[in-house]
Amino acid sequence: MFTALIAGSSAFYRPAGQFAWRFARAKLAGDPAFRAILAQGLLGERKRLLDLGCGQGLLAAWLLAARSAFVRGTPRAWPAAWPAPPQLKSYVGVEINPHEVRRARRAFAADSGVDFKVLHGDIRDVDYGAPDAVVIMDVLHYLDYSSQERVLARVRAALSPEGLLLMRVGNAEGGLGFAFSKAFDRTVAFMRRGAWRPLTTRRLEDWRSLLIGAGFRAHAQPMSAGTPFVNTLLVARAA
Repeated sequence: MFTALIAGSSAFYRPAGQFAWRFARAKLAGDPAFRAILAQGLLGERKRLLDLGCGQGLLAAWLLAARSAFVRGTPRAWPAAWPAPPQLKSYVGVEINPHEVRRARRAFAADSGVDFKVLHGDIRDVDYGAPDAVVIMDVLHYLDYSSQERVLARVRAALSPEGLLLMRVGNAEGGLGFAFSKAFDRTVAFMRRGAWRPLTTRRLEDWRSLLIGAGFRAHAQPMSAGTPFVNTLLVARAA
């Protein structure tokens, strides 16, 4: 079933070219967060998603393919133990890399039944609208401390009291795994921007304190199984 879900999700990227398609297959297969979002029902029934630092929109493809598999309703299509995936009404992604934006827009140029938008812009500045869930995966460490605080304050202001934030971060106390994660992220940033960029990292408890200061309560769970990284998913709701 998992293999079929990866194939269905990555198929969105056929119109965007071989690179986009192959990247989607590799990332969806290797990143444990995608599986956890479905298997644990982390997004619940939320329908209006804001994806900050969305890349080529993989989360949208994943959720749309999941909904299609769930509707088919066979055990081979959807595990009986998994909760229903969200039925998206709108997806807004924000991405600063223009190449990623173009790939996402090509992938979803056909009508998917969802109000789909990928904005080319900086997550510090764009209009967040009124989502009922916000996802920020491996993004905030590219911003300075004050910008991290500002983004989370804006997310809290955009969400309703029942809204949800899923935020994956690295733990600066993660030892060698964290050092590897940091080196990897700096390399990715160099490949995208053509320049080395400093990363603004925090200990896990400091990330939690940051969320509390922005008006959230959060619980943490490891989110790097099967990878050499040391990442944690913070599931946050309004305090």
